[in-house]
Amino acid sequence: MKPLLEIEDLKVTFDTRHGAVTALDSVSLSVNAGETLGVVGESGCGKSITALSVMGLVPSPPGRVAGGAIRLLGEDLTKATDARMRALRGAEMAMIFQEPMTSLNPVFTIGAQIAEAIMLHQDIGADGAMKAAVELLDRVGIPSAKARARDYPHQLSGGMRQRVMIAMAVSCQPKLLIADEPTTALDVTVQAQIFDLLNEIQRDFGAAIMLITHDMGAIAEMADRVAVMYAGRVIETGTADNVLDNPRHPYTRGLIDCIPNIAKTEGELREIPGVVPPLHLLGAGCAFAARCDSADARCLREKPALRDHGAHPAACHAVEEGRI
Repeated sequence: MKPLLEIEDLKVTFDTRHGAVTALDSVSLSVNAGETLGVVGESGCGKSITALSVMGLVPSPPGRVAGGAIRLLGEDLTKATDARMRALRGAEMAMIFQEPMTSLNPVFTIGAQIAEAIMLHQDIGADGAMKAAVELLDRVGIPSAKARARDYPHQLSGGMRQRVMIAMAVSCQPKLLIADEPTTALDVTVQAQIFDLLNEIQRDFGAAIMLITHDMGAIAEMADRVAVMYAGRVIETGTADNVLDNPRHPYTRGLIDCIPNIAKTEGELREIPGVVPPLHLLGAGCAFAARCDSADARCLREKPALRDHGAHPAACHAVEEGRI
């Protein structure tokens, strides 16, 4: 069975004052129907650019897809016209953005905004669309949905605004749902409620979910498979259980070691030293070499390829040579 979404050797560049900078370097991912793919990494690793590329929302200029393919149900989105992409967004694929307050229009009620999305893709009038919007608000757990549909975004809490974004995203039952850090700035209880809601919607609608996050705990709770990104590349991928139980790449190990463990009563919290390097300063070698205890001269001069080293693929010379 072919994947619902297939990204193959995707390259995205941005024109900057430093020249053309590669934001995504030969990224390959796939998501099957009814599956959740977790895309994890620190800020600046390329997770959100990958999502925006799928949605056709990379700002151009300065950005552009410089190579590769993005196939949704076999259709290459990199060759689609703007009109075709507008037709696909909302109907076949939808995105839940990181900050609802920057995605919701402050001068329209939430009911009107959901109804507009429904009318855009379905042959339904204003009254029917508003009724459907109220049903969706109720479906995502907003109490007194009919009254709340007349509220403006600023009148809702952060968790309720995120539920509105989810209701809008699933209003036309898209086959692919991209969730970009959907629980950022929400407290732990609300985070758990949002994840439960996403799981419930996936069961009901059979949607594929691409979950973008920096939180390995969210990956453990939600994902079937995981792709770890660093400096615009996929550096490790596999089933969530394999990657979490047997991480191969030193960066993945570092992300997992950063998770607080209440069972450990001694020692300090671990961290990955340094930061993600600026993309215009990447050299010929491994982008993680400067932060890696296992790096050697080969790591500094040669970029590692994503290869299967037993349990699952990882892009690491030290793993390939059996040094770690």
